[in-house]
Amino acid sequence: MKAIVFGGTGMVGQGVLRECVLDPEVEAVVSVVRRATGPSLGRKSDKLREVVASNFFDYSKIAGNLAGFDVCLFCLGVSSVGMKEAQYRKVTYDLTLAAGRTLLRVNPTTASGGMTFIYVSGAGTDSSERGRVMWARVKGATENALLGMGFKAAYMFRPGGIVPMHGITSKTRLYSSVYAVLRPVLPLLLRWFPQYVTTTEQLGRAMLAVAKHGYATPVLESRDIARVGA
Repeated sequence: MKAIVFGGTGMVGQGVLRECVLDPEVEAVVSVVRRATGPSLGRKSDKLREVVASNFFDYSKIAGNLAGFDVCLFCLGVSSVGMKEAQYRKVTYDLTLAAGRTLLRVNPTTASGGMTFIYVSGAGTDSSERGRVMWARVKGATENALLGMGFKAAYMFRPGGIVPMHGITSKTRLYSSVYAVLRPVLPLLLRWFPQYVTTTEQLGRAMLAVAKHGYATPVLESRDIARVGA
């Protein structure tokens, strides 16, 4: 299986890249990044390489590097805190669909195959697109658009709290502080509240498992993620 990862420098994406590198069934993985991260990323595995995209709304210059893949693991996302809806929609809905359209064009769905698209959304996403919570409406619209684009298969992952593992850290200072405070009780939270909490390891493993074998429903909540990624 050949995989493309968006958001590989973030907390979730780092976990997904780690699982791709460790999985013997993943023969190649491309990490699409805004800026090259240097040789430290490449040293993790010979099967991992970076493709730099200068514009995440227009992939025409790098489209050829995105062809011939089986799955996209889309982990790119930002907090809606401090954003107006139009701004958040641009960096969530518009940005994600720009990638989706390009990937679908260079990896078309045919009778014999095509690409699976897996999108990391979030617990509480509003599929109706009519709720009061702005970020949930935008995420819901993004999910609905991806599900209707025509990929061979598309799955929406809705994790709740995500616990970083294996030295991975969040770039968001607030999240890092919360994880530091909760670290002593995280094992208990994971055991008692799988419907609310998962780990970067579980999430990465679950995304790869669903890419290979599919899932009964197109939307996976945190409890589903924990079960598949166990």
